Amino acid sequence: MVKQRVFVAGHKGMVGSALLRRLENDENVELVTRNRAELNLLDQSAVLAFFQQENIDQVYLAAAKVGGIHANNTYPAEFIYENLMMEANIIHAAHMADVQKLLFLGSSCIYPKMAEQPMKEEALLTGTLEPTNEPYAIAKIAGIKLCESYNRQYGRDYRSVMPTNLYGDNDNFHSENSHVIPAMMRRFHEAKEAGAQEVVVWGSGKPMREFLHVHDMAAASVYVMNLDNETYQANTKPMLSHINVGTGLDCTIRELAETIKRVVGFEGELVFDTSKPDGTPRKLMDVSRLKALGWEASIPLEEGLQQTYDWFLMHQKQLRN
Repeated sequence: MVKQRVFVAGHKGMVGSALLRRLENDENVELVTRNRAELNLLDQSAVLAFFQQENIDQVYLAAAKVGGIHANNTYPAEFIYENLMMEANIIHAAHMADVQKLLFLGSSCIYPKMAEQPMKEEALLTGTLEPTNEPYAIAKIAGIKLCESYNRQYGRDYRSVMPTNLYGDNDNFHSENSHVIPAMMRRFHEAKEAGAQEVVVWGSGKPMREFLHVHDMAAASVYVMNLDNETYQANTKPMLSHINVGTGLDCTIRELAETIKRVVGFEGELVFDTSKPDGTPRKLMDVSRLKALGWEASIPLEEGLQQTYDWFLMHQKQLRN
């Protein structure tokens, strides 16, 4: 059997590296990767030349400029420009090189700030976005619409998946601009190491969030990419084709903090600073479309957090910033 040449764009990131680990086990796959020095995804002519030369069969588009609220607020121009350029260059070049199958990875921030919970795919473009990450969200919405447009006009099979909050191996544990799980995990770990009496968590602890281990995200991505056309089209619409990927379960920030405290083994007090903002009360994905397609998440939160902490302990010397 001829191997499928599969290009993972963004293979150094958390999701891209998880996809790589997943696909390495498939004997029918020949992986193709390029780091930033080898291929600048912002350079249209370079991306076109790469696709013309490489005979790619499938593309996982996991490359993106990502960051937390602070980064999104500080660099909105870079967030919209770089994400638009990367996805446009890759999707167009894939089409020009006659690549029939592509999977675009988006984000749950595509949905309106006040979207009804849990958030269904149908909520897209029905309201105002969260202002802090609107540029990033607009770029991700454009990626979905690029895929749908090439499908409609050229008969391509370009699909989109929208993950909830992700965590796991290769996450960003930076002390200032990481997301909630790595930030909290590092804080509890450093408090334990220092023998601190307490750890302060911002807000009331009441907001609810959903978390998906990146291993599950990679598994779902490969599953959706390789679904037969008949099943995929029976559960999606040409102009509403994206698929939510999550657990369908959420927890309060307090419950998350208590679980991380237990996993890390911190024995001090947990204090909530209610003078700090809570953010959106709830963000939960409706994953009924994904379930109808035959896939469900399999890694429980505490198990996933333990695995992530084990990874952090193995790599913390490289994370000293």
